[in-house]
Amino acid sequence: MLVFKDLEWRSCQDGVASSPKFDNGFKLSIVAGPHKYSTPKYESNSPDDFASFEVAVFAPDGDFTREFFPEDHNDDVLGWQDRGQINALMLLIQSKK
Repeated sequence: MLVFKDLEWRSCQDGVASSPKFDNGFKLSIVAGPHKYSTPKYESNSPDDFASFEVAVFAPDGDFTREFFPEDHNDDVLGWQDRGQINALMLLIQSKK
């Protein structure tokens, strides 16, 4: 199972991003930077500089899905997720058949 510490990161628009794609076809977008729902709010090219991240999940067809978000969440992105929350989300996604 893929976990946060194993993610590959790239620089993007004043921050960092990772986009792991899982064997079941789901893809996770993880971003952080001054214009994202992340902390702190400054530019960096290292995920180590951030305490929380903005995430989005894409279904195998490429559309946003909220399937793995809390039932009462009504946005396509979930903000301020720490490493433990992202690990839990990745495990949920990877367990989906």
